Amino acid sequence: MMGNSHNNRPALSPIRLDSVVIETPVILAPMSGVTDLPFRRLARELGASLVVSEMIASWAMVRENQATLRMATLDGSPSSIQLAGCDPVAMAEAARIGVDRGADLIDINFGCPVKKVAVGQMAGSALMRDEIGAARILESVVRAVPVPVTLKMRMGWDHTSLNAPNLARIAEACGIRMLTVHGRTRQQFYTGIADWDFIATVKQATRLPVIANGDIVTEQDALEALRRSGADGVMIGRGAYGRPWAPAHIGHFLRTGEALGEPDLATQKSILLRHYHAMLAHFGNDAGLRLARKHLAWYSRGLRGSAEFRTTAMRTATVPEVLTLIDRFYDPLIEAGETRGSTRALALAEAA
Repeated sequence: MMGNSHNNRPALSPIRLDSVVIETPVILAPMSGVTDLPFRRLARELGASLVVSEMIASWAMVRENQATLRMATLDGSPSSIQLAGCDPVAMAEAARIGVDRGADLIDINFGCPVKKVAVGQMAGSALMRDEIGAARILESVVRAVPVPVTLKMRMGWDHTSLNAPNLARIAEACGIRMLTVHGRTRQQFYTGIADWDFIATVKQATRLPVIANGDIVTEQDALEALRRSGADGVMIGRGAYGRPWAPAHIGHFLRTGEALGEPDLATQKSILLRHYHAMLAHFGNDAGLRLARKHLAWYSRGLRGSAEFRTTAMRTATVPEVLTLIDRFYDPLIEAGETRGSTRALALAEAA
């Protein structure tokens, strides 16, 4: 799959999962509180091949919780819904509901490190400690739906139990069609450095397509992650904070060897405003204004005066005031030809 961008050989090939084709496997990661419908739709409009829903609790899906069903609203095709849970029956039923709502792929979460999920609910990354229970969930979901089922996991619970290669073999035997591996353990959360070399051991353990995840922000990160892991694609998480164009730009580079660079600041402002208005339309003005604050912070980071802009945005109470604030912040910078600082350093500094 890997190639050398310098001689224009593509570094990526499409991944085919039955009728689902991921043309450029640079995938927007599922991120709770981030990859809501407005964000996913924008990333897709900017050229992302595949975006994944926020992690959805299977029990809430089965109970038809309205907020959960809103989270499962899809954005186009191919579309993927990610489910979390520890009960094979509930996971299977939630997967059926997802397919009924139009999902082309069901993704199972064995990677979430958050205490409420991994300890309180014994779901997410906790399932890497229970391979028998994990297999029951995988088999149950695969049997329940007619679409391909994929799996996202970490290297293991901690560095004494790096069992992702073994879980990859179990997943393949259960009928899982693609794996994403975050190059950290659960106990690392998002600290330290993602281990792209370890992902190679998972790739060697299975015939399934493997997607490398963790600390991939720039085009060169993606190329190096693919080289070191031997993976078939990459997944972009924190690198897309305030950069919904990142999956498309990285995908373009891996296909063609051409680096597009960051959009100019006028284009970034235009994308921010599209995103902001989409959030207001989707969530309503009150919730949209509140939920959009973190995105305003991410879009502005690395720019002169961004700390003051973020502070003011966090306490600005009406939409017209926020729109005025955006103009007052961006327009002088655009006029002066400003650019952002180190994208990679800024992205990796963010807590996920």
